[in-house]
Amino acid sequence: MSSSAISSQTPFRGSPRLAVLLLAAGEGVRLDSYPKALLKKDGQSLLRRFCSTMGRFNPAELLVLTGFHADHVEAEIHAIQQSSSLKISYVRNILAREGQASSVRLGLESLKSQYDVLLVALSDQPGVGILEIASLLDEYMQKTEYQEIILPVVDGKRGNPVLFSAKAVKDILMTPGMICRAYMDQHPELVRLMSTNLQAYVLDVDTIEDVQRERLALS
Repeated sequence: MSSSAISSQTPFRGSPRLAVLLLAAGEGVRLDSYPKALLKKDGQSLLRRFCSTMGRFNPAELLVLTGFHADHVEAEIHAIQQSSSLKISYVRNILAREGQASSVRLGLESLKSQYDVLLVALSDQPGVGILEIASLLDEYMQKTEYQEIILPVVDGKRGNPVLFSAKAVKDILMTPGMICRAYMDQHPELVRLMSTNLQAYVLDVDTIEDVQRERLALS
C-alpha cells in the first residue's frame, strides 16, 4: 500500500468495535493561529496521516471535531474522502472559544454508531500510529471486568489517545457537562493505566520549536 492510500482493511482480528473521536477544533495560538491538524509530515497533513492509520482498524465511525479553522480542516476532510473508502464525518463546534472541553462533550453527544470502545485522540500528535493504537486495543482486551478506560502513561505522564468503553461514555453523557478527564479523575477505579515507553503518546505540537523538532511543515 502506498503512503498516500487509506485502507479500510485491518490486520487485527478479534478487536472490539471501534469508534474514533478526533479533536481538531483548536486555534493553534502559539503557532500564530495555524490549524495543527493541517501541519504536514512527509508531504501529508497530520489529519490525513491519522485517517490513514485509523483506516487499518476499520472503525465503525471516525468523527472529527472542527472549530477554529473549520473551513480549512473540513476541506481537507473532503479531499481525504475523495481518495479513501473510509467514512469520515465531522461536527463543527461553534463554541470552540470555550475550550477543548466543549469539543469533547459535543463529540461524545454526536457519535451515531454502535461501538464497544471509543478512541479519543488529538490532532497534533504526529508520532501516534498503528503501533500506538494497536497497543491500546491490546491493553483493552486484557482489562478486568471493572475497568472501562485505558490511559497510556509514559514516565508518570498521562498520554493520549485514550480508550473509553461504550459503558463509560454512556455514564459520562448521563451527567450534564461531564467530560472525559473529569470522569477519569472522579472514577480512578475504572482506569487501567498502561505504562509504556512509547514517547508518541506524550509528544504533541504547540510551538514552532515543536514543529521543528518533529520535522513538520506549515504548508
